[in-house]
Formats: sequence, C-alpha cells, structure tokens
Amino acid sequence: MTAIHLENLVKNFGAFTALKTMELTIKDGEFVALLGPSGCGKSTTMNMIAGMESPSAGRILFDDRDMAGVSMGKRGVGFVFQNYAIFTHMSVYDNLAYGLRVRKLPQAEIDRRVKAIAEFLQLGPLLNQPSAKLSVNILQRLAIGRSAIVEPAIFLLDEPLSNVDAAFRAVMRTELKHLQRQFKQTMVYVTHDQLEAMTMADRIAVMDHGVLLQTGSPVEVYNNPANTFVAGFLGSPGMNLIKGTLVHENGATIVDMGEFGKSAGLSDSLATTANAGARRDVFYGFRPEQASLTADETGLPVFFVERIGARTIVHLGRDKASVKVVLDNDNGLEAGMKARLTVNPDAVRLFDAANGAAMREI
Repeated sequence: MTAIHLENLVKNFGAFTALKTMELTIKDGEFVALLGPSGCGKSTTMNMIAGMESPSAGRILFDDRDMAGVSMGKRGVGFVFQNYAIFTHMSVYDNLAYGLRVRKLPQAEIDRRVKAIAEFLQLGPLLNQPSAKLSVNILQRLAIGRSAIVEPAIFLLDEPLSNVDAAFRAVMRTELKHLQRQFKQTMVYVTHDQLEAMTMADRIAVMDHGVLLQTGSPVEVYNNPANTFVAGFLGSPGMNLIKGTLVHENGATIVDMGEFGKSAGLSDSLATTANAGARRDVFYGFRPEQASLTADETGLPVFFVERIGARTIVHLGRDKASVKVVLDNDNGLEAGMKARLTVNPDAVRLFDAANGAAMREI
C-alpha cells in the first residue's frame, strides 16, 4: 500500500488557477472522495496524482518518494475514466488479461486472476463476448476490472459511475467498496455526487473553485460543515440556511429570522461562540430531517410537497425564502396549508453571514 501526500499543490493553466495551494494526506489503504461541483479542481488534482498533469507548484509524494518527473506508467497507479476507455475490438477476457500480459505473467496466473476478478464483478458468463456488444453498465464494470486486476497500490477513479443507470450505480457503490477492502488499495474517487462520496469514502475532501474547503469522515462533514457551501452541497436536500440576526431576550441568545420567527435559545456553548464574535448577522442552519412540522393556521405556508416513497419533503415559506423539512410519508400536510416549524436545538449550526464560515462551539 502507498500513502499520498499533496504538499502546497498548485495548478495554473495560463492565467487561470485551477487548484490553489492544496494540502492533503491520503493514508495507506484509505478511500478518499474528492467531492465538488464541475470545475472545482477535483479532476485536475487526480490527473496530477496520476502523472497526466504536472503541478505548477508544490509536491506530490507517494510515501516518501517525490513524484516529480516520474511518468504515469511508472507510478504504479490504476486509473478508471468516466468513459471507460476499454478495447472494444477485444473480448472481455482479453481486456481483463491485457495488463497482466504486458507484465509478462505466466498464463496460469493470468487465467487465475481473470477468473477471480470476473467472478467478483459478475463478468464470468461474458468472458468470451466481444466488448463492442456490451451495455454501458457492463463496459464500466469491465473498465474497473481491467484496472483492478493488476492490483495497483493506488487506484484512481474519475466519476466512473456518472454514465450508468441509477440501479446499477447503487450496485457498483457496494462492489467498489468491497473491491477496495479486498485489495487494501489507496483509493481516490472523484465525484460530484454527494451520495457516492457519503456511502463509499472513509474521508471526504470537499472542493470548490480550486480550494479544498474541508476534509473529514462523511459523518463529520455532514454534521459539522466548515461553511455554508459545504452545508448546502452535502445532503439531499442540503442544510437549510436562514438569514438572521443574533439578539438577546430574557437572558438567552436567539436568532431573529424575520418571517420565520425567532429561534429557541441557543445552547450555552453555541451562544458563547456566537457572542464572542463581532458579527451579529448569521445564517441559522439545520438539516431538513432535524425539524418537525405541525399543522397550524398561525404558521408559515406550505407551498410544495414532494412525496418520495417512504419520506416526504415539505417546502415551507416562500419560493425565495423557504426551508425544507423531511417527514414520514403519512404526515398529512398538503400545499396551501400552514404549519409551525420546530427545530431540534442540538442540530442547530450557525454561520457567519459575511464569510459563510461555521461558528464552532466552544
């Protein structure tokens, strides 16, 4: 296994800075997802790790070895692209065996490994099939197998599931995690899909506009986002963020949220943090599943109800000033009704309205 160290990594394309001074260590055998919207720098980061691009500044180390000047072919990485990039003129067997033949392994060893990976990825019945006739789902499975079979110390995957259907994507999330555990590889996974990152990764590195905003376990990043971007990007739906002002009433610190009313008193630790800052304008944040609604004619209007199987997403307030609440599907609320919002006080997060940074509890 191999650890990856990105030290003060910068990438410029002419006057455009794609990556701004990134510091990140990916431990031996760790599964890290680089998560963010298109154009945030995640694929550029992966391409530099692979050796397809050279940094403008900073260093990339595999363990203690500086990768400067080391070609992609000598870095010992496996790479799976979004567009699968398999040899369509070859059979499934020959695609899987290709990397092993390049390494001049004995035929018996090639047969053993091909059979094992084919069984793992449910490709066994297709080994003699021409690749050109396979579905997109199977092509991507084959591409993953072709890279995994050579057992690289580092496995890089650049949005490998974005072109496959939803049902197959769910299956492959499980299989990729099992694959990583089986081979104990250091795996870096680029995605814009927060569900993929949350379900597979040991740690998530959230990026935006070339900046690494936060790293942590899926639970850490979800529960304690570093800023409003991370708060809104993670979650389906993302965290509710209501603009408000810190005020003091009856000995408690609360947030006045205008048409959404006044919050309950903040916890002592959060109030201490909020009062320690000079800013009074904040975003009052909470996850949609950490609130409840009660039908109440004095409450806020329900303007849209999404029924999604076992759960319902209720949109409350106005189009441009609204919150979302996730409830069971038997809640009885309908568009046009009014409801009173109650937020779990332990789930409240505050963010500085000026810069979006989280106000961490003291």
